[in-house]
Amino acid sequence: MVRSFDVIVVGLGVMGSATAYHLARRGLRVLGLERFWPPHWLGSSHGRSRIIREAYYEHPTYVPLVRRAYELWAEVEAEAGRRLFLQTGGLTVGPPESELVQGSLLSARTHGVAHEVLTAAEVRARFPALHPDPEMVAVWEQRAGVLFPEMGVAALLGLARRHGAELKFGQEVTGWDADGSGVQVQTRMGTYRAERLVIAAGAWVTRLVPDLPVQVERQVIVWFEPRSNPQAFRPGHLPVFIVEHAPGKQFYGLPDLGEGIKIARHHDGELVDPDLVDREVREGEVESVRELLRRYVPAADGSVLTAAVCLYTNAPDHHFIVDFHPAHPEVLILSPCSGHGFKFGPAIGEIAADLVTVGRSRVDVSFFGLGRLGPSGGARL
Repeated sequence: MVRSFDVIVVGLGVMGSATAYHLARRGLRVLGLERFWPPHWLGSSHGRSRIIREAYYEHPTYVPLVRRAYELWAEVEAEAGRRLFLQTGGLTVGPPESELVQGSLLSARTHGVAHEVLTAAEVRARFPALHPDPEMVAVWEQRAGVLFPEMGVAALLGLARRHGAELKFGQEVTGWDADGSGVQVQTRMGTYRAERLVIAAGAWVTRLVPDLPVQVERQVIVWFEPRSNPQAFRPGHLPVFIVEHAPGKQFYGLPDLGEGIKIARHHDGELVDPDLVDREVREGEVESVRELLRRYVPAADGSVLTAAVCLYTNAPDHHFIVDFHPAHPEVLILSPCSGHGFKFGPAIGEIAADLVTVGRSRVDVSFFGLGRLGPSGGARL
């Protein structure tokens, strides 16, 4: 017998787990399906620490969304009884005319985000571990900080289950069909039916929406042991930071939370199939990251403590995709990724719950619609 639910959520990384949580909290009958056993290190919702920031250089549209995410992460912390956020402050560093600096200033000024503009000398004085080039400037925002992704996903899943969601792990979805009155979802272990379907499958989203115009990018993350003055890399002494070291080229770092300073290049990886991705970090990839460390954070250039691979699921313009399937309005597609999505998880989950229950959300998400991507992002799905 095919079991029925109000909503099925496919994929239980941060976006899917947050969606399941918000739907279940509203009293809906929710089924969450996940091919792995989250929280895991195979997709995009891991890495021990993630940056959350408000002066959002990618576009001012994100600022109200990230502000809501701050509120909801605090609610999840309180309800789950777990610390999920650490405020460290944050810097976006680059030449004055760089995309990073100009974008951060535009968002900050558009939405009244408290910030300061620092010279390179002022950055070095406040945060001796950082050595920006003399001509660089930095946008400082005190509210930025660190989220703990594995604990965040676990908290959202636990709360979703507490509110009545049924979560099934190790069940790969092999297909779905919409017939106008609902959706039927097939897995290798059974078939389920629901009035609505939310697809939040991360790097595997094109397995279920084949023509969605996204590509999966392999990213390397490295944790280094500082070779001197380790206290300078601890929270309170080193904020989260992003540096634009060449036009359109960025890397980011997070303070040492007990496992080394975390450093990674941003959008500098190879395109991959998520089922065939090489999970081993190569020596040359570590050296590529170390080159930036030696230039901008030289005292952190110590031993490698660990390294890992994560996946970015990139839209062509690197903005989110949050929209109904153009041919099946009972199916909502969530791909709020492109390497900068984790922080928004609870807010995206709330938006998804709004969209599938009342058809509109309290935060305007028209910016994230499929129509902006042209025919391949719309009618041909």
